[in-house]
This record gives sequence, C-alpha cells and structure tokens, in this order.
Amino acid sequence: MTLKVMENEQGDWAVLHVSGEMDLVTSPAVRQHVHDAVAEGRRSLVLDLSGVRFCDSSGVGVLIAARRLMRSCQGRLRLILPARGAEDGSHVNRVLAALGVRRLFEVYPDVTAAVDEAASPLSA
Repeated sequence: MTLKVMENEQGDWAVLHVSGEMDLVTSPAVRQHVHDAVAEGRRSLVLDLSGVRFCDSSGVGVLIAARRLMRSCQGRLRLILPARGAEDGSHVNRVLAALGVRRLFEVYPDVTAAVDEAASPLSA
C-alpha cells in the first residue's frame, strides 16, 4: 500500500490527512508536507493519522521530528488517532504507546475535536 497525504485548512489549522503506510520509503513525504506547511507560515498543524494502517520506526521518527519542528517555531502539533486505538485500525496509536512516546503528543479522536481550542486531548 502506498502513502497518500491530502491537505486542507480548518480556521488557523493546517490539517494533513495521512493514509496508507508510513515506512522508510513513504515517511519522507509526510516530513516534506510538514516542512512545507511551516515554510508557508503555518504554526498550527493537525496530522490526521486515522487512515494509517502501518507505521514503522521511520514513521515514528517523522512524528517526533514534526513535534520538534513545531515546538522550535512556537507552533502546535496535534495528532488524530481513533479513541479506541488498534480496535479502530490505529496501528500508529499502538506503536507510539509501545515505544513509550505516545505521551509526547496531544491526541484527539477527530478533526473537529483537534481544531477546537476548548477540547481536551485524549489521555495517553
């Protein structure tokens, strides 16, 4: 399966909808989309990973690098992972939890919650 990234805007937020597999070959595309958003002046970014069916260590590395980049420019990064994790097909949620890095990210169940300033992230 290949990787697909589609972008749209919701208010101040740039939303990247990622689907497919994030691996050594495909993860650089996600990194490039994040860098492009920052280069365009976006400082609020949502990565919708609910459509990602596989994520290896290179994919996790891209997520951690995206977090670091957004923090370095005083930006915000939010991830969308289904609330019930792997039950809902969120392989990424399970991988992040297994590696002990899930707590580094603000995670929301959907785009509506992620772009809502009053919404609270899901617990780690």
